[in-house]
Amino acid sequence: MLGNLARTMVKTGVVKPSSLVKPVSVTRITGRYLAHQEGLPKLPVPPLQQTCDRYLAVLDPITDPEELNHTRKLVEEFQKPGGVGERLQKGLERRAMKMENWLSDWWLQTAYLEYRMPVVIHSSPGVVLPRLEFSDRQGQMRYAAKLIAGVLDFKTMIDNETLPVEFLGGKPLCMNQYYRVLSSCRIPGTKRDTVVNYALDKKPPAHITVVHNFQFFVLDVYNSDGTPLTVDQIYIQLDKIWNSSLQANEEPIGILTSNHRNSWGKAYNNLIKDKTNEESVKAIQKSIFTVCLDAPMPHKSDEMYWTRAGFQMLHGGGSRWNSGNRWFDKTLQFIIGEDGTCGLIYEHAPAEGPPIIALLDHVVEYTKKSEMVRTPMVPLRMPQKLHFNITPEIKKDIEEAKQNLYIMVHDLDMKISVFSHFGKNFPKSQKMSPDAFIQMALQLAHYRMYKRCCPTYESASLRMFRLGRTDTIRSASIDSARFVKAMDDSTKQNTEKVALLEKAIKAHRDYTDMAIRGQAIDRHLLGLKLQATEDLPSLPEVFVDPSYAASLHYKLSTSQVPAKTNCVMCFGPVVPDGYGVCYNPKDSHINYAVSAFNSCKDTNAALMAQALEDALLDMKTLLEQTPKAKL
Repeated sequence: MLGNLARTMVKTGVVKPSSLVKPVSVTRITGRYLAHQEGLPKLPVPPLQQTCDRYLAVLDPITDPEELNHTRKLVEEFQKPGGVGERLQKGLERRAMKMENWLSDWWLQTAYLEYRMPVVIHSSPGVVLPRLEFSDRQGQMRYAAKLIAGVLDFKTMIDNETLPVEFLGGKPLCMNQYYRVLSSCRIPGTKRDTVVNYALDKKPPAHITVVHNFQFFVLDVYNSDGTPLTVDQIYIQLDKIWNSSLQANEEPIGILTSNHRNSWGKAYNNLIKDKTNEESVKAIQKSIFTVCLDAPMPHKSDEMYWTRAGFQMLHGGGSRWNSGNRWFDKTLQFIIGEDGTCGLIYEHAPAEGPPIIALLDHVVEYTKKSEMVRTPMVPLRMPQKLHFNITPEIKKDIEEAKQNLYIMVHDLDMKISVFSHFGKNFPKSQKMSPDAFIQMALQLAHYRMYKRCCPTYESASLRMFRLGRTDTIRSASIDSARFVKAMDDSTKQNTEKVALLEKAIKAHRDYTDMAIRGQAIDRHLLGLKLQATEDLPSLPEVFVDPSYAASLHYKLSTSQVPAKTNCVMCFGPVVPDGYGVCYNPKDSHINYAVSAFNSCKDTNAALMAQALEDALLDMKTLLEQTPKAKL
């Protein structure tokens, strides 16, 4: 879910809430949470030869033989005993000894904060929830109130450090990302951004921001005794916000956050010269999260709901619609449309999808509960409207951001599908990994459309390690290439095709296991390259080789983000001629989103979505029509 060289390197129990929220303090976050974190292993540095061998194997299906031979020579030279590779490897190992995680800081900077394309479409993922039926605006307010209460309920577990630890294959996972998504915000710079988290302040934030009709409000969500507001109290406050922001004649200041990061960095410095503006911006940045109360989007047919909602989550539809109803730098923004369109968008720098989805699953369950508590209504002070003084220069920056967003909105091509023929239960019945099955269907769909294999990114979690983020599962393998080439070959027997599919799925499973154990190649190669920029006058040839750049040109950027909720995540492609594909496999159906750019004549999201559906069905038919060999 990223771009440029860095971007192409991505992308990627029930606890009863206590009635009293204890604010997080610097000293408190050294208890259970820290003890758990310190018990996690450090991210390893894989052996140099292992990475070099696996790198050449990865290049095999996606590189021409002549180029591969050239790269093989460079790799041999790079890993010679006493050579430059060994020197860089030792530097990386020293770094790993000294640091909590040798990769995490580098990754945050390279993949996110130094990445200068707009976060909109190019970096920030959106999540679409099933459509809700609101009969009136009170329905919208009521749901928003319950959602806010649900997030605060989740925050209680974070504050009290009672969040259940997650496990993968019996191993505990790093929970750090959960402590990074609330009360945090990205801050633009003219060359590099920063991320600030206010949860550890001596006096942590006790407010959220609510935006309606492009107007931002501070809503205090805790009573003076530290207890969160009830759903009824939040509803009353939202109603006040709605009524005092009916006139949509304000400048859409939030549009500024959608611009190219360098442009936004300059506009930001100009914006906060004014004291009022600076205080308003700071209030948004410090808020626990943001709630966007959106106007209805133009009506489309019911079967287009998911796709239209995906556009609304990713970019808001442009300045004429809801894009001014956002602060795209805010880590978490929940979107509730007047027409029942709901979901969220999150700024990717602090966290991957799974912690966001875990929070969302909790909130969705919370909104389904009947409200038991009816507290006596204490008069609450009016939510504070945030004011902005718009100078001619700021107005010019807003107009520029509007025009750039218009181009981006019209360039995004997307199709969100609900594949209803089967879900993860079918691959399981065939003793196949559902994720690997879907990935092989993607390989087949792409091969059928383009008659060649392409570099494919799938996000693998490194959360078995302290401060672990992601590595790359390389879904295009020698075995996947053999399978996709055989699938439509009439000279091949079905039994052979099934054997090749089984082998491809096993290869994918093996690579996945390797990646989550910290033994994949991509972050290691990135580390060696960054070590070279620190230690050497110039980069080793292996990193300026066309094969290396080609291997990172992910025409398929994919991610499995499973959720209990029947939702789907979506994000933009990471290269101009590629696809972004995200999927949520349920028991008996699969939700998936496919994105592309209209400016590329060779890509088409609807055709790829259809090719994926056909591939899934054809693979199922192949397995059902081929009798299993009797042992």
